[in-house]
Amino acid sequence: MNSNEALITKFYTAFANADAKTMSEYYHPKVHFIDPAFGLLKEEQVSKMWEMLLLKSKGSLKIEFSNVKADDTTGSANWIATYNFSKTNRKVINKISAEFIFQDGLIIKHTDNFDVWKWSKQAFGLTGYLLGWTGFFQKKVQSQALSALKQFQKI
Repeated sequence: MNSNEALITKFYTAFANADAKTMSEYYHPKVHFIDPAFGLLKEEQVSKMWEMLLLKSKGSLKIEFSNVKADDTTGSANWIATYNFSKTNRKVINKISAEFIFQDGLIIKHTDNFDVWKWSKQAFGLTGYLLGWTGFFQKKVQSQALSALKQFQKI
């Protein structure tokens, strides 16, 4: 295992242990994070997002990761998040593929990809099944996620 594979492994181990503080230590100060739920987040927003998600899960978030690969500049991993979605209390099993870019021994770019329609069907039931594939619905989910993060950052 090379140093960047070890970094990814430590990151997801901290995540599985609900340790947002340790997770943030593996990010470069200029980190960029992108995913379908939040869009683009930068710098301290990224660590605050993980902190918020872990707090909202109230200890019920289960993280599993596999297929960790990395070289000197890039890396990837697959991970599965199992939790109850806070707005509906519906169980979600979200399968995510992550890509990383490293700089100065830290993660400078983290991109998570997942099937938004599959996620929305689990999180919102019939509404997600009928509308989860639409750009309108996806933008609304992203807007709500960003609003929740902004509120959390004020605390």
